[in-house]
Amino acid sequence: MKAEFVIVGAGSAGCAMAYRLAMAGRRVIVIEHGGTDAGPFIQMPAALSYPMNMKRYDWGYKSEPEPHLGGRELVCPRGKVIGGSSSINGMVYVRGHAKDFDHWEEAGAQGWAYADVLPYFKRMENWHSGGHGGDPAWRGTDGPLHVSRGTRKNPLFEAFVRAGEQAGYQVTDDYNGQQQEGFGPMEQTVWKGRRWSAANAYLRPAQKTGNVELVQALAQRVVIENGRATGVEVLRGGKREVIEAEREVVLAASSINSPKLLMLSGIGDGAHLAEHGIDVVADRPGVGANLQDHLEMYIQMAASQPITLYKHWNIFSKAVIGAQWLFTKTGMGASNQFESAGFIRSKAGVPYPDIQFHFLPIAVRYDGQAAAEGHGFQAHTGPMRSRSRGSVTLRSADPKDDPKIRFNYMSHPEDWEEFRTCIRLTREIFAQEAFKPFVKHEIQPGAAYQTDAELDEVIREHAESAYHPCGTCRMGRADDRGAVVDPQARVIGVDGLRVADSSIFPRITNGNLNAPSIMVGEKVSDLLLGLDPLARSNDEPWNHPDWETAQR
Repeated sequence: MKAEFVIVGAGSAGCAMAYRLAMAGRRVIVIEHGGTDAGPFIQMPAALSYPMNMKRYDWGYKSEPEPHLGGRELVCPRGKVIGGSSSINGMVYVRGHAKDFDHWEEAGAQGWAYADVLPYFKRMENWHSGGHGGDPAWRGTDGPLHVSRGTRKNPLFEAFVRAGEQAGYQVTDDYNGQQQEGFGPMEQTVWKGRRWSAANAYLRPAQKTGNVELVQALAQRVVIENGRATGVEVLRGGKREVIEAEREVVLAASSINSPKLLMLSGIGDGAHLAEHGIDVVADRPGVGANLQDHLEMYIQMAASQPITLYKHWNIFSKAVIGAQWLFTKTGMGASNQFESAGFIRSKAGVPYPDIQFHFLPIAVRYDGQAAAEGHGFQAHTGPMRSRSRGSVTLRSADPKDDPKIRFNYMSHPEDWEEFRTCIRLTREIFAQEAFKPFVKHEIQPGAAYQTDAELDEVIREHAESAYHPCGTCRMGRADDRGAVVDPQARVIGVDGLRVADSSIFPRITNGNLNAPSIMVGEKVSDLLLGLDPLARSNDEPWNHPDWETAQR
């Protein structure tokens, strides 16, 4: 089996690259270990807590015991299915802040500043405001990726935005447009009531060209001959095969599996590879290092009125919603229910937002457990730019073994200060006039927890991953020892091999990672095709004029 390009991983970036390469007439093989994404659990937006907890669709990774979180092992879901994590995620669409990408460039990722990436965000989007405002000039209208807004019928969505305004924060009509900072409507990758995953947006149209072949197999390692990647060794139906790449191999297997594959192929920290008896092809100590994530907590309030989604939290109501969705793709099932958002700065002197809020009109956990109090609502919050760094390393040289994932959450003292600030600022928002008709009392953490020590205890016990791992194959200058890929996404020290997924982020972006991961696939596809990058944008993003002296 051979093609011009072999892509490992049918996820957010992999599907985008397959599409652009196929449309340009290139022959592509995409290797994906997971199976089909058909079925209501994945395609119905409101069912999002199911697929991310189903072994069938998830690699089932867990962190090593986290020393700063009381030795807890945190789950790290990664999509093992067509569409990758875009088939099991929360469908929240956030580009990231302009300054995130400017920082990438400062960190050595030349050509990845905001002015460079904005045209790719526009190219990939097919944006629908649904009559709810927005920044049309900053958005794309004919890309494959549909981005929409929820109906925001529940009064709590509006209350959250008004409360932010009453607390003295900005209101923004489009956090993906000129101004991220502030409170406003949240966007979702949902179209006509269905999850609009990378598989629906990119892979299916790519397959229709006849230029893309999808192979269900477990990638074991990249085959490297005389310093050049020539193919990928896979396990398929119990047999080993090599899928040959005439031009390039691209790893788009996630920030967990891409570094794992590089290490199994002899690319990584020389001493670590030697421990596992793997011959060193390229000694790159940055492979698997620089692991970052967003940690968050749900600040939950009990509701004084029965207007939350809890009224649907019973088997009969779920059946009705499911049936309505199955037959009409409308109703409660057609939204992820994240319909209001906020981005704020934790203190004066922070140049751009470092706290994000997802607001949800029900008090429920990611594993689908509703709060004991019944009716309630919550805001997910946590620091966006934690200074903690972790790593992905090999457990063994066996490709079937899970890697060791050490996030090292909360290992930096400033993370604790920022996290406490997140909790206190959220409480302040819920205490505003706009919430007076709706708030009964605080469920989590609970009003009894006030001091720094008490809040630290709550964080240690309840903080959870927002499932945004990235950074483990960091992009940087070719002469940077810690970098894994250069600004063309080429693995430094090996020819014909690139990495294109969230693992190449030099630093985590301010928001959910699906949009920037797809953008990476879009931009790298132009590099693979040898095209000039899209013309840089001259648009000037908004920054708070008083950021040096004011927190809001």
